[in-house]
Amino acid sequence: MTEFTDEELVIRFQDGSDQAFNVLVLRYQKKVYWIARRFVNDHDRADDITQEVFCRVFDGLKEFRSESSLYTWLYRITVNLSINALRRQRIRDLFRIDDFFELEDEHSVRPDVQAESGEQRTLIEAAIQTLPEKQKAVFLMRYYDELPYEEISKITKTSVGGLKANYFHAVKKIGDFLKNAHGTR
Repeated sequence: MTEFTDEELVIRFQDGSDQAFNVLVLRYQKKVYWIARRFVNDHDRADDITQEVFCRVFDGLKEFRSESSLYTWLYRITVNLSINALRRQRIRDLFRIDDFFELEDEHSVRPDVQAESGEQRTLIEAAIQTLPEKQKAVFLMRYYDELPYEEISKITKTSVGGLKANYFHAVKKIGDFLKNAHGTR
């Protein structure tokens, strides 16, 4: 079955051949792994992303219409899952670093200052959650993942100008949310 094209294997899978899917996995597993690995720079996380990519592909391949090549579709899924993994990790790292940041004299930090710092992080998380989905995605990719607008444009299929507007509005909404939250204390 390895001599079949991607399109032929997709059709065979859509007709019920799990063996066709296995051939596609074997054909693209290393490529998907290395795309993910370049994003997350960690073997275990790249393995997890690769597994998740093929779970999504298995679920979505029945509806695949070949509007793009299979590889392009796999690449997009891999990039999106990798970006999501990076975002989750950076958020975890941010709070872990803030929580365990060693000060010169850690006994000098007053409990009220520690509580206020935790409240601020909670407010920022809450502010991000209030954003419309597109603004949230652009904000997270740009702010946490530090992706250039051009790359975000390719991922979201949105113009760079539209992305800049979404980011600007997201930052403004987060700022307004924080100002309102601090004004009500």
